[in-house]
Amino acid sequence: MSDPLHRVHADDDVAVAVSPLKTGEVAAGVLIRADIPKGHKVALRDIAAGADVRKYGFPIGAARVAIRAGDHVHTHNVSTKLSDLDRYQYQPVAPQPHPGDPRTFMGYRRKDGRVGTRNEIWILCTVGCVARASQKIAEAAGKRFAGQVDGVFAFTHPFGCSQLGDDLAMTRKIIAALAAHPNAGGVLILGLGCENNQLSKLLESAPNLDQERLRSFSAQGVEDEVEAGLDAVAELAAIASQDRREPCPLSDLVLGLKCGGSDGFSGITANPLVGAMADRLSDAGGTPVLTEIPEIFGAERLLMERAADQGVFADVVSVVNDFKRYFIDHGQPIYENPSPGNVEGGITTLEEKSLGAVQKAGHAPLTQVLRYGDQVAKKGLALLEAPGADGVSSTALTAAGATVLLFTTGRGTPLGFPAPTLKIASNSDLAARKPNWIDFDAGVVLTGQSMEAAADDLLDLIIETASGRQTRAEENGEREIAIWKNGVTL
Repeated sequence: MSDPLHRVHADDDVAVAVSPLKTGEVAAGVLIRADIPKGHKVALRDIAAGADVRKYGFPIGAARVAIRAGDHVHTHNVSTKLSDLDRYQYQPVAPQPHPGDPRTFMGYRRKDGRVGTRNEIWILCTVGCVARASQKIAEAAGKRFAGQVDGVFAFTHPFGCSQLGDDLAMTRKIIAALAAHPNAGGVLILGLGCENNQLSKLLESAPNLDQERLRSFSAQGVEDEVEAGLDAVAELAAIASQDRREPCPLSDLVLGLKCGGSDGFSGITANPLVGAMADRLSDAGGTPVLTEIPEIFGAERLLMERAADQGVFADVVSVVNDFKRYFIDHGQPIYENPSPGNVEGGITTLEEKSLGAVQKAGHAPLTQVLRYGDQVAKKGLALLEAPGADGVSSTALTAAGATVLLFTTGRGTPLGFPAPTLKIASNSDLAARKPNWIDFDAGVVLTGQSMEAAADDLLDLIIETASGRQTRAEENGEREIAIWKNGVTL
């Protein structure tokens, strides 16, 4: 892709500037009529006012005014066509299976058959009141038990005190799902004692936790919660230190698929590259998980047509329209996206952002739809209910069982999450400018490397990461969670 303009699909009305273009230049046979920033769109032909503007082969909006070939195409002359709930029909597309990759990674096989990519001790809390105590335990235990396990980490949050109803149930569900994660060789759940999110209720909601590797207590019931926590972690570390990595097929891997801070290249480089990983993993019998439901609005039909059966199709329709209703019920438009950073990077409408975002799911059949806090129940591509917010959706992916996260970005972020998080830059400028954040440069496909060769390199990195190689976020100590708060607080 060394040309100054990149056209994604033969039917597109626009192309993306690979480098900045100046007024009066000629690029791909088009006279440029305005300065075009890198990553932004240029009209390849005249577009009438009110007509669809196409990118990725699909409409990304409608022209507000007449647009001439060579014009800058962006928010000043294109508007979204999204407005309300939609009706959908089941029109499946037959999948095209490919041979599975026979390679293995070195993982930790747990008693329930799932495989972790880390062997850590996780400290979770029922309520924000004991968040700092949890952190103190993790800080001391991390030093005391270094070398016995892959690390001791506290994942804290501010909720659990005055939550009610479904909102409380969601917090409880996420914590319980994290406690069951295969990357945790041991889990300590710390409560306070008087919170709405009672420790006993949380444990009752998760009867399948490995009791041998679980410890829990309420801080109000012990003399010194930090010392009690260290004693509990000592017991867990003694057990987890006996665990050993073993060769595991790619079918045992669960990949979380996430984008954050997208730009005009995300849907051309990083997201399709992650889509290739989703396909390769699905072909091998593994489980890629896509989320960020508001960021598939306008592109949801591309997922619906890949539903494995009519039941899965109905589940996709339900989760999409439920999320649209969530916006409408709160008096918000469903198209309140892209973000300011997305717009600056060249993304104009939610349809454009969504059509680029769903590239992360590749072309594999969609086998399951998960609600927020659910854990993967079968192999194959999954769609997970969660908002677009990076911390919330990445936490939900981890809770669903993702043991490695693939996080594409055109703008960059230092964030990391409980599962090892590989940051994949959509452009080489970001990768060069933020090497302490970025694990992989997908911008190479703009400068000559084939998508297939880049996919080979990324899969090698994923296997190395799943086998113990640390990500940039892990090296930087960036590990946190965020829980979706969508209800009443007392």
